[in-house]
Parts: sequence; structure tokens; C-alpha cells
Amino acid sequence: MRPLILVLSLVLAVVPLVGVAWVFVSGMITLSPFSATVDGLFMTLILLTLSACFLLNAFWEAKDQGLLGKKQSPPAKTPAAKAS
Repeated sequence: MRPLILVLSLVLAVVPLVGVAWVFVSGMITLSPFSATVDGLFMTLILLTLSACFLLNAFWEAKDQGLLGKKQSPPAKTPAAKAS
């Protein structure tokens, strides 16, 4: 079940980026000369925020599964001191 959540988060992080590309292709935002509609700016901000949320979730899932970084092992138990 956990790998499915990771894959789904990655897919849902890429879909808004396709929407951002569509905003640029449709001409709501142009770079030369720079021109942008309010709709294009806010649509881009909303889509980038959605993508960032899903990428953060994917990062946490990958870290929980041990795919990123070193998974911490539980501390070794020390033997109890003998009472004398």
C-alpha cells in the first residue's frame, strides 16, 4: 500500500506542472516581452503550490520507506548496572 501512495503522490505532483506549461503555451504568461494576466499568475501560483505539497508528501513517503537517506536504527540497549 505504501509504494502506491508514493507513486500516486509523484503523479499528482507532475500533473500541475503540466498545467503550468499549458498556461505558458496558451499565452496567459509570455516571457518576451513579459506579459501576464492576473488569471495566468494566480493559476500558476495555485498549480505550483499543489505540486509542492504533493512533492513534499512524496519526499516524506520515500524517506519513511528508506529510499532516501539513512534509516536510523534504534539505539542499542545497554546492560543494566548490577546492584551491589
